[in-house]
Amino acid sequence: MSQQPPSPRDPEVPRHVAVIMDGNGRWAQARGRARTVGHRAGLRAARRIVRAAGRAGVEVLTLFAFSQENWKRPQTEVSLLMQLFVSTLSREMNSLHKNNIRVRFIGEHGDFAPDLRAEMQRAQDLTRDNDGMHLLVAVGYGGQWDIVQAARRLAERGVEITAERLEAALATEGTPPPDLLIRTGGESRISNFLLWQLAYTELYFSPILWPDFDDDAFAEALRWYAGRQRRFGRVPEAA
Repeated sequence: MSQQPPSPRDPEVPRHVAVIMDGNGRWAQARGRARTVGHRAGLRAARRIVRAAGRAGVEVLTLFAFSQENWKRPQTEVSLLMQLFVSTLSREMNSLHKNNIRVRFIGEHGDFAPDLRAEMQRAQDLTRDNDGMHLLVAVGYGGQWDIVQAARRLAERGVEITAERLEAALATEGTPPPDLLIRTGGESRISNFLLWQLAYTELYFSPILWPDFDDDAFAEALRWYAGRQRRFGRVPEAA
């Protein structure tokens, strides 16, 4: 594989953390509330973790916000999710910019409403020159789609497809591969997320439902990561 061991400023702090934010619906249902209430609570959790990651010195944070498979959910839930996304972007954009966070959206966005695409572009344009934490928001994203679109881009250029070129053509181009993946909600799978990029990532599965995932839970995940010995296929003595 073309991925190389990252060189973080502090080896105990992951340069790139990816998060599968799972459990919003179950959190709401456990409280006898509509699933949409869980999604609103999940947005508050996302805000907390963006701040916590920035304080910890994480360079890149990737949040899996909406998968391509999520289009199969009930239309009312999808519509509300899109509305929440637009309103949250409008509300949080200036705060992200003031905190020197660069925002980028990755995924297939052709089916998104024009107003949502406009807000996404506005956020990217506003924060493009920021040099603080890089926040990638995966929306309309799927790992299989990502690999296919990268291969198609290379084929259209008429160049040989190598591991290095394909990796550079992925939606996450310009960022190091994730050092740590956090999945909340008690499930132990990666759900078509960053399939290529997770080749050597440390996988941390938390039973905590996403709306309850707070600063302490994030710090615990970072402590777990700090205790890992990353080998990248090598024997322990050479790691």
